[in-house]
Formats: sequence, C-alpha cells, structure tokens
Amino acid sequence: MLSDEELLRYSRQVLLSQVDIDGQLKLKAGRALIVGLGGLGSPVALYLAAAGVGELHLADFDTVDLTNLQRQVLHDTASVGMSKVDSALQRLAAINPQVKLVAHRQALDEDSLAAAVAAVDLVLDCSDNFGTREAVNAACVAAGKPLVSGAAIRLEGQLSVFDPRRPESPCYHCLYGHGSEAELTCSEAGVVGPLVGLVGSLQALEALKLLAGFGDPLVGRLLLVDALGTRFRELRVKRDPACSVCGPAHG
Repeated sequence: MLSDEELLRYSRQVLLSQVDIDGQLKLKAGRALIVGLGGLGSPVALYLAAAGVGELHLADFDTVDLTNLQRQVLHDTASVGMSKVDSALQRLAAINPQVKLVAHRQALDEDSLAAAVAAVDLVLDCSDNFGTREAVNAACVAAGKPLVSGAAIRLEGQLSVFDPRRPESPCYHCLYGHGSEAELTCSEAGVVGPLVGLVGSLQALEALKLLAGFGDPLVGRLLLVDALGTRFRELRVKRDPACSVCGPAHG
C-alpha cells in the first residue's frame, strides 16, 4: 500500500498510465545498487531516491575532492574531504527519508561484489574505469541481474542496458571485449558537467523502466551521445555466442 504522503509525493509520476499505483508499488519494493557516486552516480542516486525506489545500495570508496564539484552534483563544498558515500547518505536522506540506504564504503572485491549484486534487483554501473565495469558485468551475468551501464568522457557519452534474463541480450563484455579502449579518466581527458548529468539521468530513467515494468529498455542497443553537436545515435548490438562471460559455456 501507498500512504497518503507517498501518494502526494509521487503524484506526478503516478498520474502516468505507464506507472500508476502498481508501478509505484514496484518502485517502492525495488532495490538498486549504484556503483560509483561521481558524475554519473550523482543524477542516478538523486533521481532514484526522488522517484521512491525503496532501497538504494551505494558503493564508492573515494572521498569528495574540490575538482569533483564541477559535475558531481550529489556533493557540495561542505562535503570536500568526506566519504562520497557519507555525503550521498546525507543528501539522499534529505530528499527522501522514506528510502532505505545501504552503504558500501570499501572497494568491492569479487566476493563482496557478488554479495552486493545478489542483494538487489538491478545494478547501475556509474564507475569510471574498465576493470570495474568488467567486474560488475561478470557479477550481473552470474547473478542474472540487469545492468544499466553508462560512460562519459570529454564530450562523448554512451549508454546501454544488459539484461541476462533475456536470452538475446548481449553483456558488456560482448561489446568491449578485453579492454582495447584507452584507459583515460576524466581527470586526464576532461569532461563537461551536463554531459554526465544527461547520461546519468538516462541511466536513472532506464532503471525506473526496468523496476516498474514499463517502456522499452535499451537492451540490444547502444546509445551514443555527441555533446559537441548535440546529436544522438543508436547502434544495434548483438550477443556474442562465443563471449567468455555470457556465452553458453559460461551460462
């Protein structure tokens, strides 16, 4: 059931026929793991908390730095030097005290990552390095949990949804293999703030669709964002039958 306060708080999205009360109840029962509370994780966490996702698991081992504040809108000047998880806990609790928040302040190793993924309904990869993305993808494939993956650097962004519950869905490894991409980070290559806000907001939207069960999630499709020209391009992506992570020999 939704309380009168909840009906009022979420009234604008409950008005949507695609969401309605049933969808809001699904969001309330939903559990999501957000890996990384930086530029992408900021809008993800803010929007999922505001939308009433019942349980948010927050994973980040870093602290807030002054250079983060240009794009990581979850944090503020008073948060500098604080754990990103603790900064997020304060902000999200202030936005929506009805959401349960679970903290992961340490870097997740293979076992703790597997346990964290098993405890939720879906995972949002908001990290900034290839190794973490590969590890999160492998854990999601093993647990059969959908993964909303976003990335942004310089003036370019990418977004896709990998859902091992759907036999036709590729996984992250199907697309990117063993990491031929250059291991550049935003601290080396730069990034414009609204771009990560845009990609992170789209990640939050995909998560709401998956949890509430409406719309057409971005499965089997890779959305490319060109911020310089304000252009979007979509590529169809297929599962690799020989993938070492999600292929039949590993399923």
